[in-house]
Amino acid sequence: MRFLISFAAAAALSGLAVVAAQAQREPARGSVAGKAAAEYDRLLAGKTPGKPETCIDTRFNNPRLTAYDGKLIYRVSSKLVYVTDTGGGCSNVARGDTLVTRQFQGRLCRGDIAQTVNLPIGMPTGSCAMGDFIPYRSK
Repeated sequence: MRFLISFAAAAALSGLAVVAAQAQREPARGSVAGKAAAEYDRLLAGKTPGKPETCIDTRFNNPRLTAYDGKLIYRVSSKLVYVTDTGGGCSNVARGDTLVTRQFQGRLCRGDIAQTVNLPIGMPTGSCAMGDFIPYRSK
């Protein structure tokens, strides 16, 4: 019986060591975050923020989506970008996962739930709620 308890404790400690080793390797993925930060700065460069909106219309455009630090950036055109704070949970979009939303009447609104999915394996990887959409427009 003592052998089983010791074995279980050793297995738990080795599992913690693996998690700690993975956490130490996280900065190596910083290049992805660095690229996202550069993209974020580039998309908002020269644009001024407007009054927050509760919903955006997605029927007539096909926005390009980028994620950075808990924010989703919808690029509608070179002159208009919407930024919404999700509080995290959908940051896997920055790594290539797909954002899946359920929209009603072609609008994406504050409080709508989105889910990130790794399409090659068909596995959900996170979820988040949309915040207010802040428009950034070029002058």
